[in-house]
Amino acid sequence: MCFGSKDNSSAPAPKPAQIPQQQPTNSSYPSKAMGNSSYDAPPPGPPPSHHAGPSTDYAPPPGPPPSKGRNGDFAPPPGPPPARRVNEDYAPPSGPPPARNANDDYAPPPGPPPSHDYAPPPGPPPTQEPKKHAWEEAVPDTSLLPPPPDYFGSFDRSPTNNATEQEAEAGESWCRQYQLYPPIQPDQQVLDALKVGNINLFTPPFFKGALAQIGLGVWKGHSYSGSPDTCIASYPPLYSVAAHSPLATGRKKIIYYEVNILSDSRREVSLALGFNAPPYHSFRLPGWHRGSLAVHGDDGHKFTNDRWGGKSFTGAFKRGETLGIGIDLSPGHGGGISIEVFFTRDGREVGRWNLHEERDQERDLTVEGLEGFHDLCAAIGVFDKVNFEIVFAPGKWKWKGYQG
Repeated sequence: MCFGSKDNSSAPAPKPAQIPQQQPTNSSYPSKAMGNSSYDAPPPGPPPSHHAGPSTDYAPPPGPPPSKGRNGDFAPPPGPPPARRVNEDYAPPSGPPPARNANDDYAPPPGPPPSHDYAPPPGPPPTQEPKKHAWEEAVPDTSLLPPPPDYFGSFDRSPTNNATEQEAEAGESWCRQYQLYPPIQPDQQVLDALKVGNINLFTPPFFKGALAQIGLGVWKGHSYSGSPDTCIASYPPLYSVAAHSPLATGRKKIIYYEVNILSDSRREVSLALGFNAPPYHSFRLPGWHRGSLAVHGDDGHKFTNDRWGGKSFTGAFKRGETLGIGIDLSPGHGGGISIEVFFTRDGREVGRWNLHEERDQERDLTVEGLEGFHDLCAAIGVFDKVNFEIVFAPGKWKWKGYQG
């Protein structure tokens, strides 16, 4: 018997079914009633021969026995063996086996490959956005380049002259002891004096030098060699909050004055031009502490509440030059006041800075007192030997940009 390819059992083959035959009427064997006789009558004819083997009851079917293989199994049926897949029990359909792919069991079926699950929507394809400029590729990587120069960074000390640390701490202690004055209410006489530059100057008792008014709005002075740091203050203030605030008037206000460095001064000009919000200590130069700014002549640095080395701004002052400093206060955005400080040399503006924009929030101290909410006075600082003239009268300035 030939078994199907799915029969993998090792049990003996089942016995063939017996086909009952009709008994003849003249049999010599007694008939057996169904269910009542202990013997059944054998079928007519000779008994079937038994198989010689020990485990089979009947002889093989008629015909020549099938040939056996080398190991005693039955030989396969005639014809080529059916091809089998590695992971399947049944053979593929008839016909030559399909060509095998290197990465698969079968080659793809003949014909064009099937289309995708869905076709594109009808109509022209959507327009593509224009290609954006890859600016990241055009801009070079600057991470390995050296850092840019620190234009607004402060110096730790001046390259020319420096006060002692004890003097700086004494100035800070003085500021903590004396708070800024509130704005004054000037009368009409004071306002008229401001228009023509009729300003008074005051020197402290320890000042080693001389100062005198030589004309309306013009003062002349000098300091001796070895003179200590001294701040000369003006009164009344050049900027009055009550009379000049841009928030009240809606107009800008410019305050300005000039200093002539006389030719008999020493080569290194030891003089500073600036402004202070009163009160300010007279033993410290302007620009070094709270509510004060200045440009110093020995190194050309600018100082705004900076008791260290200041910031680069202009060149050192020279004998015979006329230096001027001013503040331009105008209405700012958001209800504030815009503050710009400008500097002139021989009547020509050579630089300016915005009080708030050019500051380092981590290193610079506050600009309290300079933001237009306190009165501002002229402040001239001197030390060692210097001869000078201070000019407040607008008609005698070399700078002609004043508008009142």
